[in-house]
Amino acid sequence: MADPHGFQKYDRREPAHRPVPLRLLDFREVYEKAPDGQIEQQATRCMDCGVPFCHEGCPLGNIIPEWNDLVRQDRWREAYDRLHATNNFPEFTGRLCPAPCEGACVLGINDDAVTIKNVELTIVEKAFDEDWVQPIRPSLVTGMAVAVVGSGPAGLAAAQQLTRAGHKVTVFERDDRLGGLMRYGVPEYKMNNRWIDRRITQMEEEGTEFRTGVSPTAADLSAFDAVVLATGTPVPRDLPVDGRELSGIFPAMEYLTWQNRVNEGDYEESAISAQGKKVVIIGGGDTGTDCFGTALRQGAASVTQFDIRPRAPRNRAASTPWPMYPLLYRTATAHEEGEYTISGDESAEEIAALGLATRVPGNTLGNRIYSVNTVSFHGSEGRVTSLRGNEVEVVDGRRQPMEDTDFELDADLVLIALGFQGAERSGLIHELGVAFDERGRMVRDEEYRAQVKPLFPGFKPKVYVAGDNGRGQSLIVWAIAEGRAAAAAVDADLMGETALPVAVTPRTNPLRV
Repeated sequence: MADPHGFQKYDRREPAHRPVPLRLLDFREVYEKAPDGQIEQQATRCMDCGVPFCHEGCPLGNIIPEWNDLVRQDRWREAYDRLHATNNFPEFTGRLCPAPCEGACVLGINDDAVTIKNVELTIVEKAFDEDWVQPIRPSLVTGMAVAVVGSGPAGLAAAQQLTRAGHKVTVFERDDRLGGLMRYGVPEYKMNNRWIDRRITQMEEEGTEFRTGVSPTAADLSAFDAVVLATGTPVPRDLPVDGRELSGIFPAMEYLTWQNRVNEGDYEESAISAQGKKVVIIGGGDTGTDCFGTALRQGAASVTQFDIRPRAPRNRAASTPWPMYPLLYRTATAHEEGEYTISGDESAEEIAALGLATRVPGNTLGNRIYSVNTVSFHGSEGRVTSLRGNEVEVVDGRRQPMEDTDFELDADLVLIALGFQGAERSGLIHELGVAFDERGRMVRDEEYRAQVKPLFPGFKPKVYVAGDNGRGQSLIVWAIAEGRAAAAAVDADLMGETALPVAVTPRTNPLRV
């Protein structure tokens, strides 16, 4: 059993971050390696609860108390086996997931939750270091062929599960590289793309085939026995206000993709650069925060992030009681960089990283503004130079402008990070006649089967939907869980039964969104 006094012996500790002035020099990951013994101590804080609510908090159903206790006992190989039993890609979730499991941790009722996410990442990275992560080849070949369209986390999870079940799986990706938004939408300071490539190598050795730079047609897919659509929700939500047509205003994902391609070596510099500019980011979510950190690294003169929501409380809000994912004020590493105050004692290299003359001692690099709404954009010679907004308040459940709070803010570059409207409807999706609901999601049943009316004569494969395109914009952990569950549904339809595990269904509605 677990150490019943572990949480009393050790406080919550997370790996340190690289110093702000240094990490602004590059796009390397911001976290430093934890000192020897720290992760084991953090795992010891897990109480092995009689009812482990962290299981409910995790869509993958990760067996968290078991691998925590195995790490406590220095039984890393067994911990790795437990972790990979439920999660295909813990190196992705360990870096990118917001850890709803920690929000549901029983210890979190009146203490700091266990650092589940850090333990998870350490387990899988130790497994790669020790060469425990090997291809798992199928023990039988079914003769069935499955196409997976999209190589984000949902598509990759579905492909790996189906390949291991013995099917011939081909993944189609329209971009030139694999990984979907993990590669081109997530800054490399959060997750380096070599971790994607490392996992792709394993999948190729297992037998999964990948085709990049391909947008398949219904005719291309007609020879397969099943098709899994894991195309995500790439259609950005726009901000249709006066002045939107001015140049210098971009969707956030277009901005992030350009910088990621620079990091890949495709271009020497980004076509959308924040260098020397007053940047305003509209949207307070993760994508906006990714833009925040990227703009700082590009040398922005200032960075301001708008959030229409009020600032969350420092402690768990009453509206999200345990074990719900807590609403509280969080400081991402990008915001940590924005709050950094220039002291004047930095080295020449560090000052160079901080950059412009406007970054002088006493100044911070960026800031967040809450409860604000953008009303219009204004410019000169066709280019944005400022925006106007006002403060808002919630009255009877609806946001409305507050009197005498209008303001104007200089802006040379505006990035719209308001989320996504849903899946694309053109190309293959149109050919398949996929039905959509009022929220822009593909319609599917309890077994992940899509509702389709193919325009291509004689199209026979059953079509399935996994990930954000069916669920709506969500977390990476949900994408992997759905990919695994959709794979089980496909396998059951093709073979009459399946041994692939299922943790969620399309209608699963756990304790958090």
